[in-house]
Amino acid sequence: MPQESHTSRPAPAPRRRRRRRKRMNPFLYMLLVIATSAVLAGLGWLWAGDVLALNKPAREATVTLPTSIFTDREVKGTSTDKDGNKVSTTSTISIADVDYVADLLKDNGLIDYKPLFKLFCSVTGVEKKGKLSPGTYNLSTDMDYSALINAMSARSGSRSQTTVTIPEGFTIDQIFALLEEEGVSTVATLQKVAASYDFKFSFLKGIIPLGDYHRLEGYLFPDTYEFYMGGGESAAVQVLNKMILRFDQMFPDALRQQCVDMGYSIHDIVTIASLIEKETDGKDQTHIASVIYNRLERPNSETVGMLQIDATLVYALGRQISQADYTADTPYNTYTNPGLPPGPIASPGMVALNSALNPASTNDYYYVLGNDGAHHFFKTHQGQLDFIAQQAAAAKK
Repeated sequence: MPQESHTSRPAPAPRRRRRRRKRMNPFLYMLLVIATSAVLAGLGWLWAGDVLALNKPAREATVTLPTSIFTDREVKGTSTDKDGNKVSTTSTISIADVDYVADLLKDNGLIDYKPLFKLFCSVTGVEKKGKLSPGTYNLSTDMDYSALINAMSARSGSRSQTTVTIPEGFTIDQIFALLEEEGVSTVATLQKVAASYDFKFSFLKGIIPLGDYHRLEGYLFPDTYEFYMGGGESAAVQVLNKMILRFDQMFPDALRQQCVDMGYSIHDIVTIASLIEKETDGKDQTHIASVIYNRLERPNSETVGMLQIDATLVYALGRQISQADYTADTPYNTYTNPGLPPGPIASPGMVALNSALNPASTNDYYYVLGNDGAHHFFKTHQGQLDFIAQQAAAAKK
């Protein structure tokens, strides 16, 4: 009889007990939500109060945004020309270091939350659009974030002015460095505008082509000016235009006609005046002028039309010169190139300009600075050399 088979079944697995999640006490949960909402509402109110200048203690402060915290950035765009065609444009804007500005406002008690101010600047495009400008501004806690930013812009009526004196004989590089130091503009912006902007003055036409900022050398008249501080390229145009306009006023038609009568252009006379300005002070400028004209108009066998003025080489090389520099390959080398250099080497004052137009009548071709601090003049090179030897011998005693 067949044996009955039995199939064994596995024992059932023990059931796992489900862990019951402890539910937060509804009362405590409600308290947590209320507390969190209260904190966020409180922070929101504080932040809103800072942004909107609500319930702030009255305080005023004068702050200065120096040019050193600004970086020039080129921005490409489009405009429409006179024929209605779209053309590509490139402009330069100055971008402020917002972190520096936020620190400045916080330190002066004008804002409470520096990160919030930086976030506001980022959202509103303050950094990208170059809304802030160098200058000194009067601000107060009555101003909200937007008002503070507007007050520190080039369009602000509170933008400060500064008085700047341009000394006679300063080069264009020295003038631009001084204007940057005084917070008027940056060297880079001034150079770009000077090179590319077509200033509407007749004496600049035809002689000085666009492209090099040195084209305005000699025409930024030395005087004392009131300038607004800061601003971009349009502000730099106004700064340069003001100085060129002063030259235009100080060199009227009568003097321009005198240039023509002498057989020289305005550019020639300004160049000669700049040489005079760099060679001496006002005491003997007409005598220095006579030496220059004698060499230009009556060159003798010794000078052969060479002006031999060290100042032109100093200008070209940008440093003090040595004996080896007298053969330097530059059009400003008046030891190797006859006649006038290509243009002025500094901004001459009115005394130098008048001396260039009214030189003394002499037969001198040489001069040298004596031990007494005065210039001594000579008709011949040998006379100059003899005097130099005498001075050297006297200095040894």
